[in-house]
Amino acid sequence: MQNYLTLTKLREKLGGRSRSAIYTDLAEGRLPKPIKLGGKLYWPSEDVEKHLHDLMQAAQKGVV
Repeated sequence: MQNYLTLTKLREKLGGRSRSAIYTDLAEGRLPKPIKLGGKLYWPSEDVEKHLHDLMQAAQKGVV
């Protein structure tokens, strides 16, 4: 079963990143796209985990 993160939970997962910074990251393609359910945005937790893992690997390789 897929779990979803709300904006509040995503902010917590990203170390307290601001709402505006998250929307900037979305616009720049630095975060996976959310899905909209009932007027709210939700991020599939697996997508966020994979994205963060990929960023960590890229940083370790010096790509970022």
